[in-house]
Amino acid sequence: MTKSRSIYYGWYIVASASVIVLLTMGLRMGIGPFFTPMVQDMGLSRTEFSLIVAIGMIVYGLGMPLAGTLLKRFSTRFVLLTGLLGVCGSIIWTISSKGFVSFLLSFGIFLSLGLAFLSNITLAPLISKWFVQQRGKALFYLSTGGMAGIAVMTPVETLLIQLVGWQHTLLIFAGLFICVVLPSAIFVMREEVPEGADGGPAVQGSKIRQDIQPDITWKDALKTRAYWQIVFGLFACGFGMNLMGSHAVPMLMDHHFEPMTASFGIGMIGVVAIFSTLFLGSIADRYPRKKILFWIYLVRGSGLLSLFYVATPMQLYLVAITGGLVWAGSIAMSSAILGDLYGIRLLGLLNGWAFFGHQIGGAIGSFIGGWGYDTFETHILAFGLAAFLAITASWVSYWLPERIIYTKNTNIGTEQSILKTGD
Repeated sequence: MTKSRSIYYGWYIVASASVIVLLTMGLRMGIGPFFTPMVQDMGLSRTEFSLIVAIGMIVYGLGMPLAGTLLKRFSTRFVLLTGLLGVCGSIIWTISSKGFVSFLLSFGIFLSLGLAFLSNITLAPLISKWFVQQRGKALFYLSTGGMAGIAVMTPVETLLIQLVGWQHTLLIFAGLFICVVLPSAIFVMREEVPEGADGGPAVQGSKIRQDIQPDITWKDALKTRAYWQIVFGLFACGFGMNLMGSHAVPMLMDHHFEPMTASFGIGMIGVVAIFSTLFLGSIADRYPRKKILFWIYLVRGSGLLSLFYVATPMQLYLVAITGGLVWAGSIAMSSAILGDLYGIRLLGLLNGWAFFGHQIGGAIGSFIGGWGYDTFETHILAFGLAAFLAITASWVSYWLPERIIYTKNTNIGTEQSILKTGD
């Protein structure tokens, strides 16, 4: 009898991390169902609420490089437990908030900071440590958790808010975070990777990838055009995704869709994205990552514009299915490309700052969604701009280099770092 091969431990980390990201994205991107009841209870205008959401997006983005810095100094477990404490504390503060300032501090700032510590920025570097040949596949599976968060949590949040109110819905989320994050951080996350370990053999048809760790600094990386190409793509991604999370459901309701129909339509994007992510993960290590990223942004931009013009539930579901095919992947591909180009050692920090660009885009998208409607009484400004940025990001991604060649020149006792792109 042949001994069955045991499951590689890295996949347990991927599974646990995916559930954490499911909850994080479900709460971060599922603001839409909370929008109307929070605005009514807090006595806020759409612009004021959108401003709070926008500030929260910026804080969420600032929390990511902070999480990356803490990862280098401490551990994944420390960052996750710190984030858990922040999320639970801020939720308790949020449900007892009175007035704009208190709501801004609790829901906009401290909740966003806690969620940043529980995001893929904290988990992607650890997964990248455990995987080399199947790094793209593993990171895509991590993205599956985020897509499931959008798919599952958007309609669930709508139902819970209708049944028990938004305050108790947030308390339920706090309980879920405790039940998932606490045992995962203590028992599952391991920093020490066994020597020679990997997620398995290279996928057939792929190039053999080596875990190159170039001797460069984060300042060297910031001088390369490739890094800013990735940042622009993530900016466009953040603009569109957070606009969708904050304003897609209210926009559809303004277009006379029923609340559950609107929530189900947006949730369907995540449902389809779960399965499409599994497919994209299967090809992520076979084909050039930049070409996959190109198609993701191109189709997504077309879907964002189409969503504004849907007039029937059937049209909504058709656009949702089409958009869901490529909704996932930009974050996974960007992280994988950063790891390929600059090495795992700097991935947490570079990923964190790149995702700060993502959240700047998210903040602007969320604010323009509310301000644009209050000012012009239409959502076309926000959704049209989101489509334009996504399509532009597709072409920017297409021109990413396959690799960056790093050399050192020594001249009269001084050392100069040179970074060059390679085909």
